Amino acid sequence: MRAGLARPALLRRLWTAAAACLLLVPAAWADESDPALLALGLGYYDINLRDDEAADFRLEYRSDLTLWVIKPWAGLEVTSDGAVYGLGGLLADIALGPRFRLTPSLGVGAYHDGGGKDLGHTVEFRSQIELAYRFEGGPRLGLAFGHISNASLGDDNPGTEILTLYYMIPLDRLF
Repeated sequence: MRAGLARPALLRRLWTAAAACLLLVPAAWADESDPALLALGLGYYDINLRDDEAADFRLEYRSDLTLWVIKPWAGLEVTSDGAVYGLGGLLADIALGPRFRLTPSLGVGAYHDGGGKDLGHTVEFRSQIELAYRFEGGPRLGLAFGHISNASLGDDNPGTEILTLYYMIPLDRLF
């Protein structure tokens, strides 16, 4: 089986596992008083196929505004190969006890491949699952697994997976 054919099955399993966590783990939604976060990320781009490997650098704003448990976010992603991806979306912070946060997120944005991987279209979607440890005072250290794809908007839809280490700083501590 080609690696590209196995990817949708892997993603279905990951999202099924994430949904099971939401339903089966006795979790509480994160405190609505959680502050807005500035997230800095360093990732391994194209970790699954390793055809167009690159370092992935991220800067994200995660709002403290909530609608039920949903929060907006916006970010910029740049790879060491020159790809640039500006995007925004929605996330849900789920508290797993007093220190851990599970954060599924979805986003959409504009992608330019630069000298990096051609993802087949300018419009790309990102789905991601993240597990983070919340330190006293609100900073977080997290590990995320994400998938970027054009959802077959283009003739070619190779997609890519990224493993990212995040450090998140509460904005109220910066200003």
